[in-house]
Amino acid sequence: MARIVQRVLQPFPRGDRAATTLLVLTALLVGYGTIMVGSASDAQSALNGGTSFALAIRDMIYLVLGAVVFWVVARIRLSWLMNLAPMLLGIGLATLVGVEMVGITVNGGKRWLPTPFIQIQPSEFFKLIVVLYAAWVVQRHHKQIGNWQHLVLWMAPILAGVGLILLEHDVGTDTVVVAIALVVLFVAGLPRKIINAIVLLSVPVMGIYAMLEPYSVRRLTSFLHPNMNLTTSGYQLLQSRIGLGAGGLTGLGLDHSREKWGLLPNPHTDFIFTIIGEELGLIGTLSVIALFIGFMMAATRIARQCTNEVYRLVVVGITTWIILEALINIASVVGFWAVTGIPLPFFSYGGTALITELAAVGLLYNIAHDRSRSAHLVIGANEPGFIAVPTPARPPHPRTTHRGPLRAPRS
Repeated sequence: MARIVQRVLQPFPRGDRAATTLLVLTALLVGYGTIMVGSASDAQSALNGGTSFALAIRDMIYLVLGAVVFWVVARIRLSWLMNLAPMLLGIGLATLVGVEMVGITVNGGKRWLPTPFIQIQPSEFFKLIVVLYAAWVVQRHHKQIGNWQHLVLWMAPILAGVGLILLEHDVGTDTVVVAIALVVLFVAGLPRKIINAIVLLSVPVMGIYAMLEPYSVRRLTSFLHPNMNLTTSGYQLLQSRIGLGAGGLTGLGLDHSREKWGLLPNPHTDFIFTIIGEELGLIGTLSVIALFIGFMMAATRIARQCTNEVYRLVVVGITTWIILEALINIASVVGFWAVTGIPLPFFSYGGTALITELAAVGLLYNIAHDRSRSAHLVIGANEPGFIAVPTPARPPHPRTTHRGPLRAPRS
């Protein structure tokens, strides 16, 4: 047993400055988020007939579980983990199928699997799995996926997951999953013509979805005309803006939000940024944005110093996921984007999301200390039938050919 553990785990890494910076920023984000979940959820707990701290205590339990997962992932041997990527993807797809078969519905969305301990949201795990799988595909099949037939073949499992998540009416998560895969492939060198073709193909897919789900599309596009349907699809955005405006520069004070008392739906999940603005004002919201910018800069530094190209792609995928979700959530609650149910990473209440995000940070921390080197990966450099013809050296120009030593010109 000890030999197996040594084969899978390594001593907890220490010493990298970028990793330490990332860890400190994550601790600040999680600590800030835990405080705000406690403040934003006490009204919801009371309105549901429970104690004021019921959801806050549960969030702290999720935080402890996430810290344990972070510690394990930070110690795991990266090569061993990357070899498991296809199996992890299969498990992820199986859990998504399980949601369709035995999942439970919360707030109109069937996205959770019941367990004796917590309700699991497999689509959150699927984001991290897609990062690992996309990097694994580039590592193992970069010579073939420059051809679109091979690309479709190896990306088919991700597309299947996207379809299963779409059945959950979770367009926001689908957007993040597709963005993760595309960014990883783009950074790895996927030809631009293939990326353009993927973007063009997404247009008829969106058109078909609009015809099948007209209500969802109206809800997604309600931010374009915020003053219409204020009692239906535009109600959340209206209350969000009222809360942000009421906060002013310094806010109403911690735990003094008025919107959380039944006015703003989901104050501790999708709209926790609004509660931060209402209670802590513009200073509070800008501090959240500053922490995410710091997180992005630390993760970017880890990517730059990484000597293994496969692990660099993992860093790029995780950074894209965390920052994109933060950007979408903040933009949606202020009215610059559609309200799609994307959580604010490390802040929004949700056990599966928090545990998965801390696992991702553990992976970044692990990669920051890795000093392995990989071969240079070039997508499509050796496609079947591709023959590399060396370019012949150009002969020197007669006027620049010298057979003897250079002489100074005569005066």
